[in-house]
Amino acid sequence: MKILTVSAMALLTAGCAVTPNYDMRFGEAVREARLAMTIDPNAGAQPDQAKGIDGRAAKEAAKRYHDSFKEPPPVVNVINIGGAIGAR
Repeated sequence: MKILTVSAMALLTAGCAVTPNYDMRFGEAVREARLAMTIDPNAGAQPDQAKGIDGRAAKEAAKRYHDSFKEPPPVVNVINIGGAIGAR
């Protein structure tokens, strides 16, 4: 029984002893895709303000965006889009 326990422990620890080579590059595709989608990777280091929209316009745009979720979109009747089936 003691030999069986020692053998089982040796097999379990042997599985964790070596890291495969593919683990060294794990997540690299995600990092590359994120960098490809970033216009300016150093944007956080620049103290410049956002250009192109003033505070009042930004506030109103955000308010309209949030208000757009307060009521559901209108229901579209998809059954009669092409008109009546037997009508001429």
